[in-house]
Amino acid sequence: MTTEQGQPMLACHDLTRVYREGPQDLTVLDGLALSVNAGERVAIVGSSGSGKTTLLNLLGGLDQPSRGEVRIAGESLANLGNAALGHFRNRHIGFVYQFHHLLAEFTAVENAALPLIVRGLRKKDAEQRAMALLDKVGMAARAEHKPGELSGGERQRVAIARALVTDPSLVLMDEPTGNLDQHTAASILALMDDLARNAACAFVVVTHDTALAAHQDRVLKLDEGRLTGQ
Repeated sequence: MTTEQGQPMLACHDLTRVYREGPQDLTVLDGLALSVNAGERVAIVGSSGSGKTTLLNLLGGLDQPSRGEVRIAGESLANLGNAALGHFRNRHIGFVYQFHHLLAEFTAVENAALPLIVRGLRKKDAEQRAMALLDKVGMAARAEHKPGELSGGERQRVAIARALVTDPSLVLMDEPTGNLDQHTAASILALMDDLARNAACAFVVVTHDTALAAHQDRVLKLDEGRLTGQ
């Protein structure tokens, strides 16, 4: 799916998320607006508990807003039923979680290939594409190892390969370099640069890493349920 000329890859307006805590309502996000163009990388920073992960879950369709709308590649997530939303996420959204969420019984290459297999691609073709991504994140030599045989940083690199294997329109990252050494983190940044430039992929990165944030095109701060910055 491609956006019309001038249309952002990600757009949300009046995005609000309210949780019920006993007799009171807790407003985590309050009328938030965000627009990210194809090929643009946006970092979101904020204190713990400010709602950064809640925002990522809403942007990725893993949670529903109390009010407002999220549009990705021109498609409103509110218009999609559960099955259609799952299909849309598989084709257009890549997730990198703070914790890798790899399947313990699968090898690194099988984990990285899984989104393509779910899509219906032949296992051989899916694993060939996955191997190319594992090579880019420095994990080709560990492709046949299972998560229990990998370090935390290695597992995170496999998770990054899995997020990028589908050539997504939008990649959502929650502390993606938290478990990586400086050299590996630099290689991930280079890969993000390449995808943003050549694949017109948009990135939203939640991080406490000031170096990672500074590497993005824009840095926004989430505070009291709203985004500020340029």
